Amino acid sequence: MSGDMRQCFIGLDIGTSSAKGVLVDAAGHVLARAGADYPMATPRPGWTEQSPEDWWAASRDVLTQLTEASPTPPAAIGLTGQMHGAVFLDADGAVIRPAILWNDQRTGEACADIEATVGAEQLRRITGNPALTGFQAPKILWLRDHEPDHYARLAHVLLPKDYIRYRLSGAFATDASDAAGTLLLDLAARDWSQEILDALDIPRDWLPSVHESPEICAHVSADGAEASGLAVETPIAAGAGDNAAAAVGGGIVGSGTALVSIGTSGVVFAHSESATPDTTGELHCFCHAVPGAYHLMGVSLASGGSLQWYADRIASDEAAVAQRLGRNLHGLLADEAGTVAPGADDLYFLPYLAGERTPHMDPDARGAWIGLTLSHDRRHMVRAILEGVAFSLRDSLVRIEAQGVVPERLLLGGGGAHSAVWRHIIAAVLDKPVAVQTDQEGPAYGATLLAAVGAGVHADVAAAVDAMVDVPTEFEQPDANLVAEYGPRYRRFTKLYPAIRDALSSS
Repeated sequence: MSGDMRQCFIGLDIGTSSAKGVLVDAAGHVLARAGADYPMATPRPGWTEQSPEDWWAASRDVLTQLTEASPTPPAAIGLTGQMHGAVFLDADGAVIRPAILWNDQRTGEACADIEATVGAEQLRRITGNPALTGFQAPKILWLRDHEPDHYARLAHVLLPKDYIRYRLSGAFATDASDAAGTLLLDLAARDWSQEILDALDIPRDWLPSVHESPEICAHVSADGAEASGLAVETPIAAGAGDNAAAAVGGGIVGSGTALVSIGTSGVVFAHSESATPDTTGELHCFCHAVPGAYHLMGVSLASGGSLQWYADRIASDEAAVAQRLGRNLHGLLADEAGTVAPGADDLYFLPYLAGERTPHMDPDARGAWIGLTLSHDRRHMVRAILEGVAFSLRDSLVRIEAQGVVPERLLLGGGGAHSAVWRHIIAAVLDKPVAVQTDQEGPAYGATLLAAVGAGVHADVAAAVDAMVDVPTEFEQPDANLVAEYGPRYRRFTKLYPAIRDALSSS
């Protein structure tokens, strides 16, 4: 280890709704936080777009606040953010059109084109993933097919966080973890796949250079310094996609512990020492932010989002009660659900309100309560939501373990982790000991660890975790009676969506 342990580092997260930043010292103490919101446009059903200029304005605001709060000039900055989005630039570096985001659904035809051109099996073998509408490569083909004038101007394609790097430094660079979500990266080589680029007729020089996450790949320019308050030549680490950065911030940099995040979406994230793509295409395999390592990841698109939907659209009475009691509405709903016996009197909920990834990979999937009777009330319905989300997370864990990666315990993050009722359900359904992630700063915190490694203050990512992350040591064991209750219920859950899929089809 080298460097001054008194140095400070900034982590900047370009999220879907806001830019968030944290300032930390080399021991991991958070010295300051800042955030700035920006809008998301939905110009057509299924389309989601944002202005990269909005990201830049928010980033300038956040960085200015953090640099002003820093006791010394920050020694390095790490970047993270929403994955898969496409920022299209011309030869002068000007934005051609609004960025197309990770949750945009317009590229179904392009996905079919990619799998037909490359071959579905070959695509999964090289990239670790099937062609999905959210990924970046289909967006490039969509631009070619639907906006040829814009496509004719195209000279650079960047991921969201990497556009901020470009504005700070003038450099076109990315990291392996974020690049792995483009469908253009050779997973084993940790670099762009020339085979896929040739098949899709995408010039390699449109794409940024690929680096390992802690690597310093750019420095703040004079213009970037004037805009942000950072010093000229401040090192910029390559950074990571948001899930990989969050895992680093939680200490998930080796085997044994998996991260289960219950935010709007749900994620089961497990470290792997080797690239082990799931040949069924039901599971993601990406590069990790740990150099040379990988991660397997299952995604449920509406985990906390299902409870949020209920709170926003149905729970007006409960909202009034929560406000009167000074309670958090989500916590009140979960506590009420805790008064109902496990199984919610044989009521099931399919949490597919936004389509689904693992295991169905079906953007047209729909949610449902199944088994409703006159005896059910709102408590049963919420309990079924909590259990249905847990079952969907188990869908991911089952497939991760089938790849030979078997975590011994689970670290829970996101808002859902703070509900004791939900924690107990998740521990029992997944049959693993659980603990709540100590760090709640999110991906931005993980980005500061990568910056500290890049600056040479910590020798590697594992050393940064040891020095900067308060990793829980006590884990709550699953209730054996609940484990026995939920085993057969999960097996029944897995049969429900396949049984109703055709009935829900619009064709």
